[in-house]
Amino acid sequence: MIPAYKASIVSITGFFLTLSWGILMSADAKGTFKQAAFGKMPDGTPVYLYTLGNTQGMEVKITNYGGILVSVSVPDKNGKIGDVVLGFDRLEDYLIGHPYFGAIVGRYGNRIAKGRFALGGKTYTLATNNNENHLHGGLKGFDKAVWKAEPLTSGEDVGLKLTYLSKDGEEGYPGNLDVTVTYTLTRHNELRIEYAATTDKPTVVNLTNHSYFNLAGSGTILEHELVINADKFLPVDKGLIPTGLLQSVRGTPMDFMTPEKIGERIDQDFEQLKIGGGYDHCYVLNNPGKGNLSAKAFCTSNGKLLELFTTEPAVQLYTGNFLDGTLKGKGGQIYRKRSGFCLETQHYPDSPNHPAFPSVVLNPGQKYSTTTIYKFSVASSIGSRGGSTPR
Repeated sequence: MIPAYKASIVSITGFFLTLSWGILMSADAKGTFKQAAFGKMPDGTPVYLYTLGNTQGMEVKITNYGGILVSVSVPDKNGKIGDVVLGFDRLEDYLIGHPYFGAIVGRYGNRIAKGRFALGGKTYTLATNNNENHLHGGLKGFDKAVWKAEPLTSGEDVGLKLTYLSKDGEEGYPGNLDVTVTYTLTRHNELRIEYAATTDKPTVVNLTNHSYFNLAGSGTILEHELVINADKFLPVDKGLIPTGLLQSVRGTPMDFMTPEKIGERIDQDFEQLKIGGGYDHCYVLNNPGKGNLSAKAFCTSNGKLLELFTTEPAVQLYTGNFLDGTLKGKGGQIYRKRSGFCLETQHYPDSPNHPAFPSVVLNPGQKYSTTTIYKFSVASSIGSRGGSTPR
């Protein structure tokens, strides 16, 4: 049984007081923070649900189990608030198993071929959980960890800092890795995710968030319009492992340089789409950086616009090809094929086995640091290739 929902709601500014429930209070409130019991792990470890709110009506719910984004609620063109990510109402459903809904994935997001890589003259063998390959950190990746959590405030913004120690040898990875992931909800309807990590041995790191978005709130995402500022993508083999080549999107159904509906070409007779059962590919971004637009998606029915900014060199577009209707999500929704799309900011898949790819090696004395921003607004159309700059 999930414990009864017990929570207190407060406001946040520069000076605050931490109470025994872990709730923040201040005199001049802007953002809001709420903590509630969300359930317990099988060993009795308590798990919590944290709710961040801003003055624009946006609300984000995060659990410290897997650092999962449980919900992201934003207003539409009529001011109606609606949730735009897939997930569950109860911790138990996450514990049963799910396709990484909203989770922090690591130590290495995406795939590593045959669960092996060489570093410093030594070959490391990882858990294989995707046929013969390693996927999203292995059998018990960061998505299944209970993270330590603490609330944060910065002016009118409100956040949650999550920390986790991935021990040397966990899932086969070398080095004790200290990881921090900070979620911040800003007054400009931006959800900022900052990743940081340090290690005591050379290792590989590639962290991301695996939220499935559906700006309509239900149904498929095939009518969503999408732009990705990338003129190259990584073709994959039948195991969805990059071949090592970079291929132009021009003249192919992989091209989202200008607005296209996700469903417009998803079933075309194109080898890469057949391999993935739809889009499940890494796009090489043209101008990565916090101030540069990397991608955007638009729901024509309600006017919700999602803009993506990242310091990472790539983004994985995944269109929920393996959802099969067996999962019942929030509010009793059945999650069928293509009920959501993912924009997973990251380094390239299988980089440890491709020296020509940007390095994912982290050495002692270095700091892994990346930022991704999901910015929500309302628009009459997806607009041109350019986008607004995050504040």
